[in-house]
Amino acid sequence: MWGHERSIEIYWVKIDCSVTSRFSRNVITSRAVNRANVSKEAFFDVELPKTAFITNFTMTIDGVTYPGTIKEKEVAQKQYQKAVSSGRTAGLVKASGRKTEKFSVSVNVAAASKITFELTYEELLKRSFGKYELFIKVNPKQLVNKFEIEANIFEPQGISDLEVEGTFLNNELLPLVQKSYSGKKAHVLFSPTIDQQRTCDNCTTSLLQGDFLIKYDVNRDIPSNLQIVNGYFVHFFAPKNLAHLPKNVAFVIDVSGSMWGSKIRQAKEAMIKIVEDLKEDDHFNIILFESEVRKWKDGIIKATPENVQEAKYFIGNITESGLTNFNGGLMAGIEMLNNAHKLKIVPERSASLTIMLSDGEANVGETDQFRIQENAKNASQGKYPLYSLGFGYNLDYGFLERLSKVNNGVARRIYDDSDAALQLQGFYDEVANPLLTDVALEYPENVISDVTENNFKHYYDGSELVVAGRITDNDLNSITAEVKAHGALKDLTFTEQADVEETAKAFEEQKYIFGEYIERLWAYLTIRQLLEKSSIATGYEKGNLTAKALEMSLKYKFVTPLTSMIVTKPEDDEEPEVVADKPIEAEGKSHSIYFGVRFIIDGDPHFIIAVPQKEDALCFNINEDPGAVLSLISDPVTGIVVNGQLIGEKKSNNDVREQNTYFGKLGIANIHRNIKIEITTEQIILHNGVKRTAFSWLDEVIFLTLVIKRKKSMEVSMDNGAKFVVILHQVWKKHPLHRDFLGFYTLDSHRLSQQTHGLLGQFFRPIDFDILEVHPGSDPEKPDATMVVKNNWLTVTRGWQKDYTEDTRHGLNVPCWFVHNNGEGLIDGVHTDYIVPSIFG
Repeated sequence: MWGHERSIEIYWVKIDCSVTSRFSRNVITSRAVNRANVSKEAFFDVELPKTAFITNFTMTIDGVTYPGTIKEKEVAQKQYQKAVSSGRTAGLVKASGRKTEKFSVSVNVAAASKITFELTYEELLKRSFGKYELFIKVNPKQLVNKFEIEANIFEPQGISDLEVEGTFLNNELLPLVQKSYSGKKAHVLFSPTIDQQRTCDNCTTSLLQGDFLIKYDVNRDIPSNLQIVNGYFVHFFAPKNLAHLPKNVAFVIDVSGSMWGSKIRQAKEAMIKIVEDLKEDDHFNIILFESEVRKWKDGIIKATPENVQEAKYFIGNITESGLTNFNGGLMAGIEMLNNAHKLKIVPERSASLTIMLSDGEANVGETDQFRIQENAKNASQGKYPLYSLGFGYNLDYGFLERLSKVNNGVARRIYDDSDAALQLQGFYDEVANPLLTDVALEYPENVISDVTENNFKHYYDGSELVVAGRITDNDLNSITAEVKAHGALKDLTFTEQADVEETAKAFEEQKYIFGEYIERLWAYLTIRQLLEKSSIATGYEKGNLTAKALEMSLKYKFVTPLTSMIVTKPEDDEEPEVVADKPIEAEGKSHSIYFGVRFIIDGDPHFIIAVPQKEDALCFNINEDPGAVLSLISDPVTGIVVNGQLIGEKKSNNDVREQNTYFGKLGIANIHRNIKIEITTEQIILHNGVKRTAFSWLDEVIFLTLVIKRKKSMEVSMDNGAKFVVILHQVWKKHPLHRDFLGFYTLDSHRLSQQTHGLLGQFFRPIDFDILEVHPGSDPEKPDATMVVKNNWLTVTRGWQKDYTEDTRHGLNVPCWFVHNNGEGLIDGVHTDYIVPSIFG
């Protein structure tokens, strides 16, 4: 947990855990002193759960505190790179084990000086096999004069059981663990003396190295528990004494050549144990895939003792060979379940699922990951959760996560170790006993908002479903939740009601409870679910989800995959350094936001500049009088020119209101080839004078192609060197204010030269920018920030604009940083520099 140079003595360590309704806040404090007469490097290394978010870190040196601040990751990353390139150590959080990530930071400590490190992280404890587990990694790496682990747990339902385990707790240390629980409270204390920490009487090495686990459960007198505190609610659902549902399992196993050796041996060992545990009313089949796909049986069959015995013999004779037909194996498993339900081979009240094990990536058959994902999604139609088990590291775990999430399941990494068979069995045991299907947790719509995921395909014995949300009615006295689900014998409905005042009063009595815990629990769940949805989304939907997750991460000060923590260390002359950077479990290919359209002008008029290398976009408006013609693209090398003329809203003579303006006419030309096309909201005029009704035709002339993509969308290709889309926005002709206008989108500009300019054209060359100091703006939904671009420091606002290429009526939201004042500081010069005399000027 904590490292040191020889003369750095750690004399005090405290791990303080406060758990309120499964939500855990953990503070690790370490105090050390430099006993040497010269400065020494002190290290602070902590392993924390992968599911946790760091929320705070401070260093205090000789009474001066250096706090950590959480920033958007891109902002902090350059500071990290600068620290590394200058030879300084820059701490990061990195994956270090099956359950943990490692936080590490170091600092120079002057002779005889003292230093205190304090790290805070939060997480929602998951219920598995009927217990919540608070996991603490212990490894001080030296004897500590005062060492203490203390946990205070408060559960409104009442605590029914409490256990403490430790991989390092031998017969001497185990009696030192003090644990007690009564009613709603539980307390754990472990504080060995320095002598009790020794590996032997005169040894200087410590026994304190390993896992410290606190496990507990709550009373289950009622199936669910609903709590309300400070305008937020959380609902825990975990009924007991329900009949088990029969399950139908398609086991899809990779037996390609890469599974050779211990992998295939342990997979077979685990599969034999798993089929032995099947209940007689379960149904199953085994599908093997390598270059080809093989099925044990043609369809799903019942798990009778005879069939189980035959399956074990089949598993025992599995051999590995060939390539990896991932798609073929997966589709065979899903189609087998589809047929079983269609032919009514399996009970109507049963739970179907696919469990897939693979150690590599598809390299034969369908190999495109997106198409494999879509194939599975279309085949299963959300009916069967897909659980993907990734064996080892020679695979794209991120793909397995996306594949499972889009099919209502989860992915799990199986570590290529001596206990791999036990890992496989352990995962299966979690899903071996389904109790309910199609579980919906419902709440009154008119009084709540921002509810986390509240529909679940399956509920398994020993687990728990958790939903949180925000209450919008400040005068609400109580809230009623209703849970509907399909059970083994009948459809079930559970109702739970919570009184606002009673719940709040119960929590006020507890001194160690942090009062905003439900709000933070809600934020924690929301951010995790936004990140999960973002990982399987594409285009602007991905951007929206990512932007929302980032905004909440910054607001609630969580170190997530989108944020980093920086701290100013004294020896760095006030230069901040990244000390916490949340890793992503999916180690493999990176997946950036895809911008199908790079540059957009639409609305009144909004300019949107996609910056793929930043996975982000910039936007600005141009406010100019109706009739003005603006240069959008101008390339003297290829001769391509695009100009746009502004139109205003309908306006009466006595209307003094400031008008919105839009593009009502576009001029697209290749001046070298004397090709000109004028597009208005009513007609298209070619260079030879031919007029056509706008957006109702297609034509092709030499060096120019016009294709009507939709009724209101036209694609323009110029000499294979540029491709644009023009969209017609039509309004009711008798509208007193609005009128038809045009949107302009670039699809391809790669043939345009480096000399291209114009309000859009200048951005065809790469642009770099940094976003600093994100903070609340005048609109709570749109934070402000400082943007550094072209050596200018600008105040920008996070917002959304519309892209109408896919949906010409409603459009899709594009998250972007909005630059005020006609793009001043972002565009070259000022916007009036781009006014030209005519549509082909």
